Amino acid sequence: MPSMKKIYIAAACILLLTGFISPAFSNIYYVANNGSDTNAGTITQPFLTVQRGQTAAVAGDTVYIRGGTYVMTTAQIAQYNSIWAYVTLLNKSGTSGHRINYWAYPGEQPVFDYTNITPAGYRITAFQVNASWVYLKGIEVTGVQVTITTHTQSECFENQGSNNIYELLRMHDGKAIGFYLTKGGNNLILNCDAWNNWDNVSENKLGGNVDGFGCHPNKQGVGYTNNVFRGCRAWFNSDDGYDLINAMEAVTIENCWSFYNGYSTSFSSLGDGNGFKGGGFGVTDFSNVPPVIPRHQIRFCLAVKNKANGFYANHHLGGNNWFNNSAYNNAVNFNMLNRSTDYSTDVPGYDHNLKNNLGLGARSTEYSNIDFTLSNADTNYFNLPVTVNSADFSSLDLSLLTAPRQADGSLPANNFMRLASGSDLIDKGIDVGYPYNGSAPDLGCFESNYTVTATSDIPGNARAAGLAAFPNPVKGEITASYRLPVPANVQLALYNAEGALISTLMSSKQETGPHTFTFNDSYLRSAGVYVLKLSYKDKTETLQLVK
Repeated sequence: MPSMKKIYIAAACILLLTGFISPAFSNIYYVANNGSDTNAGTITQPFLTVQRGQTAAVAGDTVYIRGGTYVMTTAQIAQYNSIWAYVTLLNKSGTSGHRINYWAYPGEQPVFDYTNITPAGYRITAFQVNASWVYLKGIEVTGVQVTITTHTQSECFENQGSNNIYELLRMHDGKAIGFYLTKGGNNLILNCDAWNNWDNVSENKLGGNVDGFGCHPNKQGVGYTNNVFRGCRAWFNSDDGYDLINAMEAVTIENCWSFYNGYSTSFSSLGDGNGFKGGGFGVTDFSNVPPVIPRHQIRFCLAVKNKANGFYANHHLGGNNWFNNSAYNNAVNFNMLNRSTDYSTDVPGYDHNLKNNLGLGARSTEYSNIDFTLSNADTNYFNLPVTVNSADFSSLDLSLLTAPRQADGSLPANNFMRLASGSDLIDKGIDVGYPYNGSAPDLGCFESNYTVTATSDIPGNARAAGLAAFPNPVKGEITASYRLPVPANVQLALYNAEGALISTLMSSKQETGPHTFTFNDSYLRSAGVYVLKLSYKDKTETLQLVK
């Protein structure tokens, strides 16, 4: 007969393997805005700061951060290092399979406010992460300041470690770059948002250093590879949405959105304003150009109404892979400008792979600076026998870009720039190694699935009309477009932001299929937000217009 000691040990092993008890080596600590760093770090006696949580945690541990606002103070700056003030310094690493987790407590939102941290003469970093094998999740940072009036920058999160995960970070309404990487490899930046960041203090006050996401691994050949941005959004950042200038190793950006960058929230012109800036090493100093020019991967991304280019090669010294991207209403949707290999002059882009890209409504020109002889760029909307217009899309409603994320943190699931049934852009791409439906990939970043009978949210399974308007923001003549799934009496009306009717623009019986209606912006008498409403049968669709 086995001894009782052996039975207890066997039972404990079974529980551990089946996940019913926590491993003995894994601890949980808590941080709360009403805590104290002299507490034990329990759920009833939490710490006050993440810094204290790091002191207690070791590999495999989790530090839960309770919801609420944490008003950060200068006294909480963890370290002054040369010109930098690191408010929270994470420099204790986990190990492979045993990360140190700094997670928002489930169902709660911790917000760290840095408005009051203004050390004179220092660049401020809210979270400086020099550690490796750590996981930050669900942390919101706001109000990071700039105090230096010459060339400078502050950051919400800076990474200098490897094998880290940053998930569901929210970085907004400050003067700092959202996320910034100069060292480390195998880092994943997942489902993060950076918005309304503008340095209006330094230099010319236009915020020319404030990107939503900046990835600039500063050495080649030391493992700073495989840094990936996935499912992120950047908007109203004063410089670029995503910036890879001076990146010595290749970076991947996939399934990310970038819009309104280079503008203030009132659309005043600020910094560069590119959606996705794919590399480059400047145009004057080439002393640090790496021996192998990195080929960046920008795929399945969306760029909308950025001040300058949607997708931009930025004087790069080689080609990038640009696969299945969508661009709308940027000054130039795709600009592949390169620098010559002898560094002497700007030249049309060479060695790029551009496949299955899609654009509409560029304010200047759809594409520029592509050497089609020296690039592999033969399967895109601008050189395929297709016609692109607003009727190809289920929606071009810009308000959908800032819709809430899905419950799992992924990007909003809505109809913006998704292809409408019957569009000639469906199945017009070429297989570049990623999953697709139908006989070939669609053009653009959203793959449709019209190989089965489509249904919709609208009663009776009649497909939505896909109300769209161009241009939006509006100027001059405005063309509304939609597709009717059935013959119907149709009414198109314009309302102000308070819901008061301005005008019934059109009322008539129309047949199944695509329709357009043109009207003048004189109906929109002042700057602001308006609502265009389409009614047919017992269904309505609305679209926000901005003037």
